[in-house]
Amino acid sequence: MDLDLTAEQKLIQETARDFARAELEPVAAQLDQGDDRTPFLANLKKLAELGFMGLNVKECYGGSEAGVIAFSVAMTEIARSCASTAVTLSVNNMVCEVIQAVGSEEQKRAYIPRICSGDYAAGSFALTESGAGSDPSGMTTQAVADGDGFVLNGAKLFITSAPYAGLFVVWAVTDREAPKGKGISCFLVEAGSPGLIIGREEKKMGQHASATNELLFDNCRVPATALMGRLNDGFRIAVGELAGGRIGIGSLGLGIGLAAMEYATRYATQRSQFGQKISGFQALQWIIADSFTELEAARLLLMNAAFKKEQGKPFGKEASMAKLYATEAANRACYAATQLLGGYGYTRDFPVERYTRDARICTIYEGTSEIQRLIIAREILRTFS
Repeated sequence: MDLDLTAEQKLIQETARDFARAELEPVAAQLDQGDDRTPFLANLKKLAELGFMGLNVKECYGGSEAGVIAFSVAMTEIARSCASTAVTLSVNNMVCEVIQAVGSEEQKRAYIPRICSGDYAAGSFALTESGAGSDPSGMTTQAVADGDGFVLNGAKLFITSAPYAGLFVVWAVTDREAPKGKGISCFLVEAGSPGLIIGREEKKMGQHASATNELLFDNCRVPATALMGRLNDGFRIAVGELAGGRIGIGSLGLGIGLAAMEYATRYATQRSQFGQKISGFQALQWIIADSFTELEAARLLLMNAAFKKEQGKPFGKEASMAKLYATEAANRACYAATQLLGGYGYTRDFPVERYTRDARICTIYEGTSEIQRLIIAREILRTFS
């Protein structure tokens, strides 16, 4: 089995790494502690110009057509420097992929190029609600057919990029009499649509540059052409097509974990206590060994999931395994890095404190670790039935 990246994949990895170090790393701490998103949005535009907003999207729609492995390694490199940029990159790519997978030809040509080119700073998924997080089938937002379109009413929660997104992929109940999960449809709603209201922004523990907002629909009218896929088939899209997002967030977690441990390891080779570098103490060597071993295992799980998706094979279980392990390993790596830095690891003068806060959400969004375990167990048990 050849585990080496292709020449194209290596080029994308190196381009992402160089961009992250030159453009993202110098402003990451500033973005974390400030309210000005101007550098953040400028870097999103630059990433679009480099072709990173549609890595697994066909060239005819403005994408790079580089594949899922390229997407995963690019995500890891971007996340090493700025998790907020990485999560936006992940969501933008997944919005493009979902439209490419289930949208009409008119929808694909109307919206995918705008995200890939940076004409839209971002795209957003509007799925989660206050009473429908891990169980999206319990959503209450409704879309009622009315004349030549639909009228949406309801509220969504934790919507990434909402204030600057140009397009929202919105799920709503279209048949209240259908069995749970069977009467949900998917719509493409443009920013600025009458009745679409960007609500309050969440004050989060980490990933501060990435906006996370409530989204309100107050008699929001959309044309019939806004329906994506078949009527009442939206839940299948949500649980099926979005599985690839777990590869993105797992890769993001891996990048944060690597950044934390690389910083802490360099620190350990420079810091002296008891007359020697602290990297010479076996207790700390074991922390370093265990953390990098876990992160390498996470990388291999992500590559396996990405390869299967790229080959058109079933990848849901593998994506959940990769997301679960990589994000949990990232949190452990950040805590290990904090321990290696001692008191300095707990201060904002050192980036490990930010990495630790940024990593925490990775085991929650795009499906909690607990939900990933349910998916994995369900798929394993199916083979025994």
